Amino acid sequence: MAKKTPIKKVAASASPAPAAKKVAAKPTKTVVAVTPSPAKASSPAKVKQKLVRDSFTMPRGDFSLINTLKERALTFRRPTKKSELLRAGLHALSALPDAKLKLVLDGLVPLKTGRPKKDE
Repeated sequence: MAKKTPIKKVAASASPAPAAKKVAAKPTKTVVAVTPSPAKASSPAKVKQKLVRDSFTMPRGDFSLINTLKERALTFRRPTKKSELLRAGLHALSALPDAKLKLVLDGLVPLKTGRPKKDE
């Protein structure tokens, strides 16, 4: 959509003003209503999901696993982002039965809460 430029109003003065430039009126655009085709009308509308940013801490070894998985994904020509790997991991964990999920969670090394110090 084009920006509309404001039209300046020239105040009438007692002294004759130099010839003012006339602003050409822009032609009006006609809007044509397009009816959607029957195939498009039946497809569900895409809903834009709200994104949430968050930060977290993980051990260096776990963080290096992300790079290893990204390299594995490249072997089958699928460039992958870190966020995609984390989301895929969440989906894989949600598919596990409770007993298996408990075993996986118990296998993790507990971390201190909060931000790590600069030298760590």
